[in-house]
Amino acid sequence: MAQSGTTVYSGRFEHTLDDKNRLTIPSLWRWVHSDTETFLAMPHPDGYIAVLPPARVEKLLAQIGEMKLSDRDAQAVKARIFSSALQFTFDKQGRFGASADLLAHAGIAKDAVLVGMGDTFNIMSPSRWQDMQRATAGENFGDMMRRIGL
Repeated sequence: MAQSGTTVYSGRFEHTLDDKNRLTIPSLWRWVHSDTETFLAMPHPDGYIAVLPPARVEKLLAQIGEMKLSDRDAQAVKARIFSSALQFTFDKQGRFGASADLLAHAGIAKDAVLVGMGDTFNIMSPSRWQDMQRATAGENFGDMMRRIGL
């Protein structure tokens, strides 16, 4: 049963796929969600899996609902997102089955890194996570924060 409160997806968790390609969502991230709420896992253009919890799925659907049917680019983006996305709920142990296409997109064979992003979380290969860590190391991190207005 879902409890009242706001989930902040923070922290980093390293998990291994089981034999059925299932990953476990950290308990800190799922305590406020019921096992019937729907998440959306979708390929991110930067080579990882972006996971949207129910509240973010609603926002995405509202935003996409405003796109014009006559806008070719918008329709192409919608088709790309939703033809590759995986809608899922998690089981009693907090696991969900990741699709082979999403895992291949993210370069995940066995090990995965789940990275909190505040209102969402991402699933990355360990090498993608290391690349991101290098890109934000040292002075680069401060420069990036200033550039985006934080």
